[in-house]
Amino acid sequence: MSPAAKDHERLPGTSRPHGEPIKAAVTSEITHSYSNYRLQSYLNYTCVLVCISKVDELDRLNIIHVTGTKGKGSTCAFTEQILRNCGFRTGFFSSPHLVQVTERIRINGQPIGKELFTKYFWQIYRRLDETKDANGGTMPTYFGILTILAFHIFLQEKVDLAVIEVGIGGAYDNTNIIRRPWVCGISFLDIDHTDILGDTIEKIAWHKAGIFKPGVPAFTIRQPEGAMPVLEQRAKEIGVSPLSVRSHRKVKLQLSITLSNLLLQCPLWMCPQLEDYQAECKPLHLGLAGQHQRSNASLALQLSHTWLQMRGLPDNSLPYITVNNGRMLQATAFTPSPMMVKGLADTEWPGRSQTLKRGAVTYFLDGAHTLHSIQACAQWFRETAAEHERNASGPVARVLLFNVTGERDAAAFLKLLVPCHFDFAVFCPCIAEVGTSNIQEKKFDMSVEEMLSRCLDNERIWRLHNHQDDNRDNLLLIEDSLPRLPENRGDTLVFPCIFSALQWITHGRNSVLSDQAKTTLPVKPSVTAKAASLREASDIQVLITGSLYLVGGALKYLDPASSK
Repeated sequence: MSPAAKDHERLPGTSRPHGEPIKAAVTSEITHSYSNYRLQSYLNYTCVLVCISKVDELDRLNIIHVTGTKGKGSTCAFTEQILRNCGFRTGFFSSPHLVQVTERIRINGQPIGKELFTKYFWQIYRRLDETKDANGGTMPTYFGILTILAFHIFLQEKVDLAVIEVGIGGAYDNTNIIRRPWVCGISFLDIDHTDILGDTIEKIAWHKAGIFKPGVPAFTIRQPEGAMPVLEQRAKEIGVSPLSVRSHRKVKLQLSITLSNLLLQCPLWMCPQLEDYQAECKPLHLGLAGQHQRSNASLALQLSHTWLQMRGLPDNSLPYITVNNGRMLQATAFTPSPMMVKGLADTEWPGRSQTLKRGAVTYFLDGAHTLHSIQACAQWFRETAAEHERNASGPVARVLLFNVTGERDAAAFLKLLVPCHFDFAVFCPCIAEVGTSNIQEKKFDMSVEEMLSRCLDNERIWRLHNHQDDNRDNLLLIEDSLPRLPENRGDTLVFPCIFSALQWITHGRNSVLSDQAKTTLPVKPSVTAKAASLREASDIQVLITGSLYLVGGALKYLDPASSK
C-alpha cells in the first residue's frame, strides 16, 4: 500500500455520484476499490456530527475546495494569500506537512500554535473516543482526525473563509464531507496514487471531479488528453441549475451565454493563460518560482475572483464566459486588482520550487514526485541554478540529493534529471538521523534495510543513465555503524540518513549543520577524499527532490525555525 494510502486508510466516502457512470469498466474498478470506503460513509458523517453539531455549520466556512495531482497546494497558497491581502481572516488546510503537523492547519497564513492545536485536538479526540462504541469501536484515520480538527478550529476561530486542499482524489476524500463550497478548482492531473485512484488519467479525473457540487462554479486548467471529457461529463452528471441553488447569495453573474445553456449543467470553466491577464501593463510576478506555477496562479485568480463575487462585494472581476463546443465554458482574463497582484507576488509555499542560501551552499528544494512535476522541477533548477552560477566568484559544484517513496518510477525520474549535469548524485532514505526514531517513511511499512536497498537501486540506475561502470565491491561509507554499503566511485554515494548526506555534501560549508557535531557520523577517509571538488568549489548547488518527505527532513536542518 502506498504511503498516501496508509495516511487515508478507511477513507470514508460521501454520497454516490449522480447520474450514470461514464464508463462501465472505470466504474466497476472504482466500485471494487472503494467498496469498503463507501460502507463507512456513515462513520465519516457521524464523526463530523460528534465534533460539529450540524454538517450545515461547515457552510459557514465559505469554503474554496481544490483538488488535483500537482499544484493543488500551490494553488491554495496563492488563493489564500490573495484573499488575506483583501483583508479577510483565512483558514487553510493542506497536506502533507513537511516538518510539523501544525503546518497543515493555518490561520491568516501562519501554522496554528502548538497550544491551540493541543487544546482543540483533545476537544475533538475525547468526543470521538467517547462515541466510538456507537461506530463499532472504530476511530477515524490520522488524516480523518486532522480533517475534522481543521474544520473545528476554523469554526471556533471564526475565519471568514477556508481554503481546503483535498488529500487524495476527491470523490471519497475525507474533505468531501463539504456539501456547499463556494467554488471548486482542479489543478494539473497526472498519474499518481494508482493503487487508490486507478492507473489511467480518465480514472483519476473521475475521482478528482468528485468534488463538484450542484450549482457550484468549478474551474480547471488545461488538462492532459483524456481527462477533460471526463471532467465535462462529471460536471454534467452532478450539475443542476446554479442560479436556483445560489440565488440566496444574490450572485450577479456576468455571462455571455444564454440562461438555457447555463441550466444544462454545473458550470465548469477553463482558466486562461496567465499572460492573458493585464496588470497595469506589467507582467505578473509570482512568489513561487517555475513556469509550472503560472497555471496555478491563473486558477487561483479565478477562484479568488469568484469567491469575492459570491461574497457580494462590489467587483467587476467575475469573468465573462463563452461556450466551447457547447460544453466547456471558457473563462476570460481580466485586470487583477492591486491586492491580487501583491498576493501573487507575496505567496510562499515551502518545499515547492524553494531556494535557500546558506553561505556558500545554495539549496534548491522541490518535493516533486510525479513524472510531470520532476520534469518541471528539472527545468526550474536548470534555469535558476544558471542564474546563480553567473554570479559565482569561482567554480561551482552541483549535487543531487534524491529519494522516492511508494511505487513511483525512480528510473524515469532520474532520467529527466541527468541533463542537469550534477557533479555528484547522493541517495539516502527519508530517515532524519541514524539512531533515532525520526523516520519520515515510518508509515510505509518498510524496514531500514529495505529503504537502503531502494537507495542502492536508485544509485545503480543513475550510473546506468550516465553510462558508468557498476562493477564495485561493497564497503562501508560510515565506519563501524551500519550494514555494509557500497563505496561508490566517481560521482555517486549512498548515505544512511538525511543528516549524514547533508553533512558530507556541505563539508563544513553550512554552519547550521556543522554546529550539530554531536550527531556527526564517522565517515571513511576514502569517502571524505571524494569531497575534494566540493571543498575547492566557490559555490555548491544542491537540488533536493523526489519526495516531500525527503524535502521535509532536509528542512528540519536547513531551516531550524520550522521545527519550533
